[in-house]
Amino acid sequence: MIAPITINEVGLRDGLQNQPRLVPTAEKLALLDALRAAGLRHFEATSFVSPKAVPQMADAAALYAALPQDEATEYAALVPNRRGYDRARAAGARAVAVVLSCTETMNQRNINMTLAQARRVSAEVMQQARADGLIGRAYLAVAFHCPFEGPVDPAVVRALAAEMIGAGAREIIIADTSGAADPLHVARLFDLLIGEHGAAMLSGHFHDTKGLALANCFAALERGVTKFDASIGGLGGCPFAPGAAGNLATEDLVNMLETAGYETGIDLDGLAAAVTVAEGCVGRELGGRWIAWRRSQAARRQSRAAS
Repeated sequence: MIAPITINEVGLRDGLQNQPRLVPTAEKLALLDALRAAGLRHFEATSFVSPKAVPQMADAAALYAALPQDEATEYAALVPNRRGYDRARAAGARAVAVVLSCTETMNQRNINMTLAQARRVSAEVMQQARADGLIGRAYLAVAFHCPFEGPVDPAVVRALAAEMIGAGAREIIIADTSGAADPLHVARLFDLLIGEHGAAMLSGHFHDTKGLALANCFAALERGVTKFDASIGGLGGCPFAPGAAGNLATEDLVNMLETAGYETGIDLDGLAAAVTVAEGCVGRELGGRWIAWRRSQAARRQSRAAS
């Protein structure tokens, strides 16, 4: 029996964080409604970061206060440090995530900390989340390749994963932040980590810079990983990683999984509607390969009907 797949929608946070148009809270909630209507139940809703650093997330507390609540839906907040964690907890967050980059330079560019400082702060947040009864997750950013330092040694990723799990992290998200990974290296790294921690502890976060995000997901999927991040319409890209394109489009991932016989509980027609809402939020056309195909098919049908 094929295991069901969990898709964690990161469009509201990772997708919107570097958009030039400031998206009002009401529009973010409208996008959330569209995503929930499509069947998504896991969201990275926002990040409790400095509004000066990421103005798009300045409404984090107000957004959290307005999130529709039900037992089937889980919201997580990204927190860069203990101050962000305290703000998230005060806002009602029940799941938090830290971002620990695997290289010195990326930590300095992303969160203005050395690698040693980022390790210590991330571990402290995971420990506090465990003590407070919150779900703690740790992103290991640039896990395959750093835009500043080049290829990343898998031994470094292995050590950081063990350190975060030891501190209390209940999930490790392996992030291909620059979109430089390929299925062979994905397979090797996940084999290494699964051998030590099991597939259930791991998740994948792949950017589509070189068009390999789906292939990279499938490489992890074949090894038993059943949870992946994706962003509606392919929104996103790390603002501190030069050349990093958008995230894997949620609709592309769902299409691949459903075609391959996996259950997601997510409706593609609903995702198409959510892409339209997201386009209204950012003021431009969005979508991965599947939405372009869908729209071309609709145009063909209209053309035939008119002829």
